[in-house]
Amino acid sequence: MSGNITFTIIKPTAVSQGYIGPILNKIHQGGFRISAMRMLWLTRGEAEHFYEVHKERPFYTDLVDFMTSGPIVVAILNKENAVEDYRKLIGATDPEKAEEGTIRKEFAKSMQENAVHGSDSDENANIESSFFFSGLQRF
Repeated sequence: MSGNITFTIIKPTAVSQGYIGPILNKIHQGGFRISAMRMLWLTRGEAEHFYEVHKERPFYTDLVDFMTSGPIVVAILNKENAVEDYRKLIGATDPEKAEEGTIRKEFAKSMQENAVHGSDSDENANIESSFFFSGLQRF
């Protein structure tokens, strides 16, 4: 059974290019409700911890460098079948391969600077959401 939350990050390049509003609008139009949201600038330690699952991958250091390069927006999104529906809305990791109308197709600069993160499973949605938000910060 699919869950009703997912987690997203609007990444540093999308934030610096002024895409927070347009991306949030697409999320709203996609039928999602935001139950928690904040803007922050990750420390290196926070980014290393959050992306620890990728520590052995060749892109890990570049990912941590990128994600600490500027402010981000993190949010918990609610909708039935949230993870799967959000993955469709954001599109493929590589914006060149993403479908027209998806967030990454419209707002990403490259595969690394792909505008947004979206949870890939219900389990990770809960883990990622809890990394950034306590129960008292969710509405």
